Formats: sequence, structure tokens, C-alpha cells
Amino acid sequence: MKQLIPDTIAARTLLVLIIGLTVSHVLSVGLYFTDRTSALMFTGGEHIGERIATIKRLVEDASQAERRRIVELADRPKLHVTWDQESAIEDQEDSGWQAGVLRDALVAHLNGGGGLVFRLRHTDERPSEAWQTHLRQDYQGNELGETMMVSLQLPDGSWLNFAAPVESPEPFWSLRFALSMAIMLLAVGVLSALVVRYLTKPLATFARAAQRLGTDVKAPPIPEDGPAEVRQATRAFNEMQERIRRFVEDRTQMLAAISHDLGTPITRLRLRAEFVEDEDQQKKMLADLDDMEKMIFSALSFTRDETAGEPHAMVDLRTLLQRVCDDMADAGHAVRLDIGDDAVPYGCRPAALRRALTNLIDNAVKYGHQARLSLENDLQGVMVRIDDSGPGIPRELQEDAFKPFRRLEASRSRETGGTGLGLTVARTIIRAHGGDITLTNRSEGGLRVDIRLPR
Repeated sequence: MKQLIPDTIAARTLLVLIIGLTVSHVLSVGLYFTDRTSALMFTGGEHIGERIATIKRLVEDASQAERRRIVELADRPKLHVTWDQESAIEDQEDSGWQAGVLRDALVAHLNGGGGLVFRLRHTDERPSEAWQTHLRQDYQGNELGETMMVSLQLPDGSWLNFAAPVESPEPFWSLRFALSMAIMLLAVGVLSALVVRYLTKPLATFARAAQRLGTDVKAPPIPEDGPAEVRQATRAFNEMQERIRRFVEDRTQMLAAISHDLGTPITRLRLRAEFVEDEDQQKKMLADLDDMEKMIFSALSFTRDETAGEPHAMVDLRTLLQRVCDDMADAGHAVRLDIGDDAVPYGCRPAALRRALTNLIDNAVKYGHQARLSLENDLQGVMVRIDDSGPGIPRELQEDAFKPFRRLEASRSRETGGTGLGLTVARTIIRAHGGDITLTNRSEGGLRVDIRLPR
């Protein structure tokens, strides 16, 4: 059932509008047909009552010979008339509303009906044999459907009998109703679609901007247009984005300033270490200073990449991977690339993405002895997989591996060097492209790194 319900606000709003208007239109037309039928019946009763009263006066004042001539001329398909010595209606009273309408009309047109004897009956049965001899050729032998029958007693005891076929109203489910419904749905659907699209377009822009904020905090603000509620939300979003941007820039600049300022005292300490007479202590001090310089250099490099704002460009991801692997192979590392020959165009920040891939492959060959790369490309995105043959990382420590300056001594040799920023920088860059990195231990041994990049 949920699959049949549209997923977007615009589609749901349009569906609710169309269903609501369709139901209201059907009910309105139904009420119109009911009122129209009642009005036609009332009007028809008034007209028939007036004609019956006129014929009754003419016949009542005429002679015996003239009466039959008047009845013959008055007999019509819309109102059949006979003059007989007996009533065509049994001595019973019809209490239906159709008979009531005609009764009121007769009483009104016959001077209040004082002393008048008449009988009414609303029937949908075939007329009597006596009536069929007086019907026109169009109705002989056929069903008449609904009929109003009236019998009026004249002063001499004879009866004027009337039969008025009740015309059936136009059926509710007709071609006219179908055309009316189609025109209404078409007009409402088009106008509603335009209005709903106008109202929901700012929401779509708002959603795209919120998604873009996760990858580009320096993106331009959203135009503040649309309804008041949407403008208010857009204004709040732009203010939030500006605060986040200032926060990130302040922290990045602070880190860059600290890293830069630490360079001078480290240089002084290195010079003073040269005057230490204990050779063993001198080597340890210089080693510590080297580690500090590497950490500061990595921090400076990280902040430079964050503040550089490299523009996006379309590159062949397969060629980019090939160049990184060739550089690693030239440095004497065991790197194998298992990808096809087809180009994989991808929009990215090439230098930043190259650095992220270099860090990940460098970790694989440094701690896992070798690296095997594969590339999968589908409609949803690209996945680069890096496998190594090292000891892997315990599951509970895999998230800690991405923390800045965090070294997992239990699984990574400290003698291989490094500052603990490689995975941090790599994941920051990948997430800036809208993707992510996951770590898993392979069943056959080693660590698997999956880099997912969206389209």
C-alpha cells in the first residue's frame, strides 16, 4: 500500500487536491441532479394540473357530442385523455410525493377543489386495456414506464381520465457527466500542478543546499524566495551555514597558526641539541624533534588543503589510480591494479582525491606489505577497494583509526613512522566529495578499505 502513495510533497499534495475535488464534484453533481429532478417534477405537475383544469372546464360546459370532439383533440402523447362512465383508477388514494405535487396543482387551478371528486395514482405498470385503445401508435404495446393517472368526476357522474407519462431524467452517469468530470480534472490538475510546483520548488532547492553543505561549507547562500515559511527557513539555514563556515575557518586558522609558530622553537631546540655532549641523549632528542616536525608538517599540509579551495574538475578516475599506483611501484612497493580499460569520468578535486588515495595505498603497503586495488562503477557511484595482507585492525578499534594523531600500536608497527593523520585526512577528503570510507577485516587475512564516491 505504501508503494502506491507518492513520496514527494508535490505529488502527495496534488493527489489530495485531485481526490478531494473529484469527490466534491461528484457529490455536487449528484445533489444537482436530485434537485433538478425534483424541480422538473414540480414544474411538470404544475403544467399538467393547469392543462387538466382547462380541459375539465371545456368538457364540463360542452354538450355530449362536443365532449368527445374536445377529448379527441386534447388527447396528446404528453397527456392522454378519455371520457368514460367509469374511473380508470380504483377507489384508492396515492400518498406519494409525485401525486402530492399534482394534487396541489389541481386544487389550486380548480378553485380550491371544493366539491370536486378526483383520484390520483402514480404507477409504473402497464395501463389498462381501456387506456391502450386511446394511446397513440407510438405507445401501443410498449411499456410506458412511470405514469401519473388522474380521474375527475364530472357533475353528471361521468369521468375524465388522464394519463401523463413521467419523463425519466437524464441519467447521472452520462457522457455529459464524464466530459464535465474530465474537464474539471484537467483544469484542476494543471493549475494545481503549477501552484504546487511553485510552492515546493524552494523546498527542493533547500534540500539540495542542505546536502551540499556536507561537502562544501563555502557554498553560496540560498536565494530567499517562496512563501513566508520557506523564506524564514531559508534565512535560518543561510545563517547556520555562515556560522559553521566561520567556525571551521577559525579552527583551521588556529591550527595552522599553532603549527607554524611551533616551527621556531623546534628549530632552536634542534640547535641546542647539537651541544649536548651525551651522544645517546642527543640522538633521542633529535629523534623526538623529528617526530614533532613531521606532525607539524602534516598539520600544516592538512590545513593548507582545507583552505586552498581547489576547484572541481572532470578526470578519468582510472587514470588517476594508475598514476598513484605507478608512483608507489617506482618507490619499490608491491602494488597491483585490477581495473578494466574503460574510462571512468568523475567530477572531483583531483589533487585532494589523489592525496587521499595516496595515503590509503601508502598505509596498505606500509602496514600490509602489499596493496591490491579494484574499481567498481555503477549508476549510483564509484567504489575503489584496497586490500592488503597485513594484520588488520580489530573491529572495536576501526573507528578510532580515523581520529587525528591516533596510532593503533597493537596492530601497526611504530617503527614504520607516520603521524596518525593519514586516515583522518583521507576520510575528510572523501567525505568532502560526498562519499565515505569503511574498514573491514578480510576473512583470508588483511584489511579491506572501501572508498565509496557518489555521482
